[in-house]
Amino acid sequence: MPKIRVLVVDDAVVVRSRLSKLLAEDPELEVVGVAANGRIALAKIAQLNPNVVILDVEMPDMDGLATLAAIRQTYPHIAVIMFSTFTRAGAIATLDALSLGASDYATKPSHLGNIEAIRQHVFDDLVPKIKLFGTKQVKSQKSKVKTQESGVRSQESGACSNFSPSDPPAVFSPTPKIVAIGVSTGGPNALAVLLSQLPADFPVPIAIVQHMPPMFTQLLAERLAAKSRLKVAEAVSGRVLEPGQVWIAPGDFHLAVQRDGKVVRLVTHQAPPENSCRPSVDVLFSSVAEVFGASAIAIVLTGMGQDGLRGCQQLREAGGRVLVQDEASSVVWGMPGFVANAGLANRVLPIDQMADETIRQVCNNT
Repeated sequence: MPKIRVLVVDDAVVVRSRLSKLLAEDPELEVVGVAANGRIALAKIAQLNPNVVILDVEMPDMDGLATLAAIRQTYPHIAVIMFSTFTRAGAIATLDALSLGASDYATKPSHLGNIEAIRQHVFDDLVPKIKLFGTKQVKSQKSKVKTQESGVRSQESGACSNFSPSDPPAVFSPTPKIVAIGVSTGGPNALAVLLSQLPADFPVPIAIVQHMPPMFTQLLAERLAAKSRLKVAEAVSGRVLEPGQVWIAPGDFHLAVQRDGKVVRLVTHQAPPENSCRPSVDVLFSSVAEVFGASAIAIVLTGMGQDGLRGCQQLREAGGRVLVQDEASSVVWGMPGFVANAGLANRVLPIDQMADETIRQVCNNT
């Protein structure tokens, strides 16, 4: 397979230089160019045809958000990964970028003077995302070439082709008492779609694990609260689960539920990461399976990796139900794909149908 072509866009010379050298260490990647601002980047995209653009947020002349909007208008299929500072301003801009169509984001290393720390961060956080989205671009380009050469229109097929939207909605036997959601890449937009369609009198609590660092999760909760008729907040350990309240796991903390007499409380803790994640979907789902058993619904939305797979298995064994987002509407069909392909999903649905199905599952039994 051809190398993934990467364009690095950042106004800082040291970032452009160090990042380019680090990415060049990976034999699957090729840094085809660098740019100091958005205007230069747009010109170089036309010349260099990159598969992935690594885009800084704060730049002179034309910043990252303006550049992203221009890229999406002219080059809608190029993957754009925002490379933002780990600050409140950087987090706000990153969430803005995701809503404008950025493929994903990675935070800049906080210790730019520590070469080894930079290297580890880049190869742990940024490189996997470049490969994920870049490989899609390379395969898409090769597919287009083959289609043009053959003159035959391609048709996509996959695991989701086995699921019919006309299937009758499954109905819960026990009364549902909680909805637990796990999501990663593409999550902010998917959550906005799902939560905005739920009614203000939704009768059970919702607990969410979104893979995001500290500060980002608080800002995400605030944004989702503004778009939803439900109460949305970052989870606080010790709070009692109540109907119509949405809790989002705080960055770098696991979220779980725990029975305390007649009530169930939230618990946040910093046990070791699971699936390289903290918060981890498996931690939440496992606790939900233990506390609520068959009275739980789990939803797995778009995301990289397989966090949530083990938790879904435990929840199904306890009698609970699992809904997953389909491949076509997912930014990355990793987390939901693993669950669906393991045969653990009761329903596989596009994101714009997930709220209706959740309401049917919950409200038909309460």
